[in-house]
Formats: sequence, structure tokens, C-alpha cells
Amino acid sequence: MTESTSGARVTIWNEYRHERNNPIVTKVYPEGIHNALKEGLASYGFEIGTATLDEPQHGLTDEVLESTDVLVWWGHMAHDDVDDTIVEKVHNRVLQGMGLIVLHSGHYAKIFKKLMGTSCALKWREADEKERLWVVNPSHPIAAGIGEYIELPQEEMYGEHFDIPAPDELVFVSWFEGGEVFRSGCAYYRGQGKVFYFRPGHESYPTYYNKDVLRVIANAVNWAAATGGATPAYGHVPVPLERIRGRE
Repeated sequence: MTESTSGARVTIWNEYRHERNNPIVTKVYPEGIHNALKEGLASYGFEIGTATLDEPQHGLTDEVLESTDVLVWWGHMAHDDVDDTIVEKVHNRVLQGMGLIVLHSGHYAKIFKKLMGTSCALKWREADEKERLWVVNPSHPIAAGIGEYIELPQEEMYGEHFDIPAPDELVFVSWFEGGEVFRSGCAYYRGQGKVFYFRPGHESYPTYYNKDVLRVIANAVNWAAATGGATPAYGHVPVPLERIRGRE
């Protein structure tokens, strides 16, 4: 089932370093993770663009950010290369209402750590382990169309403790063949924006071709893009709505 209810404008951001420097990753994602995700999400009706680290302003110009409803973020080996000015701009857009979906090793991205306010540290191991992502919140829209669990034959292990704030909504918990568990689908509200962290997606495995993984990301886009709430007003209010007794 491939459907979109939001018609969201999506920008997929990727470091695009592994794919150009590691033959194993190149074989799995010859056009880059960003383009694999773009192709995999194409049938959901989103308006999709891409941006990469080595483009000017990392591809995240003011124009791109202003026209993005949901930003999807994959990073790993070059978190420190992301300019703090761009991080600040993305942070402001999230607070203003832009959705952010952080994938896999993006847990260490500057933008995710800034939004979480913690180290976002965890345990990890690369051992070709089976991962089973259990749906622990089946009524959540991000879990729509998914069965009781998603099973991936090979993935990198992430284990608890995951140093993040308690999720506002926990959607998935992973179990790994080696015995560890992990909070792998975490939803947050920050300002007027929504943030979803989704764990699977190690660069040397074909995880982003999995239809259920793509369905979760598409669901997360629709969830994060949904707006319609009240517009808040901040700052000094010199004129009261009602007359204050004793004042003319």
C-alpha cells in the first residue's frame, strides 16, 4: 500500500561520503542513500528534493529550508563537518514547524543533539545480526500498515542505554540477535515542529530498500508534516483584551 495524505515537500539530506569512498557501500547504494530513499518514497506522492554535505551550505539554503515541510537526515562519519550556522537554521525551522526525521547514525548529528539536549550516546556492534523492530504503539500513525514487527536479516546493533530524553511517544523497540534491546522509534514535539528518530539504516546493508522501512519513513513524513494547530503569539502585549479594573 502506497499512499500519502500530506503531499508534503520533503528534503532528504545525506552526508554522501561513505558511498563515494567505500566500495562496499557503493555497491549497496551506487547513487547514494539519499537517492535510494528518494526512489523508494516516490510512490507516496511527496515532492522530494535532496541535499548533501559537500554542496554549498550543505544544500540547505534559506530557500530550500523555507520550502521544506519535512527534512530527512542521514549522517555518520562527518557530523563535525556540518556548519553550526546551518544547524542553527535547521533548529529554528523545526521550532517554527518543519518536521525532522533522523535516521540511524544521525543520532549523533549536531541538530539531533541540539534538539535533545543530551549526548545521544549508545552501545553498538557490527556483527550481521538479525533485528526485530516491535511495534509497541500500534495506534500511532507512524505504525500504520505495519504488522506486529519488522524483521531485518542483517543490521548493526544499537543497544541501551540510549542517552535521550524519554520520548513523547515511543513507537518501536528493537531486539537484536545478540540479546540487546533499543528504543528505535522515538517521536518528539519541539516548539511547533515534530521530530522522529528511526534506528535502522546502517550504510553497508540494503535496509532502505525494505518496503516496511520505507513505509515507516513515509508514515513519519505524513505525521511530521501535519499542521493546523493554533499559531502562538509571543512577546510584549501592551494592550489587554479586556479592560483592567482601576485603569483608564
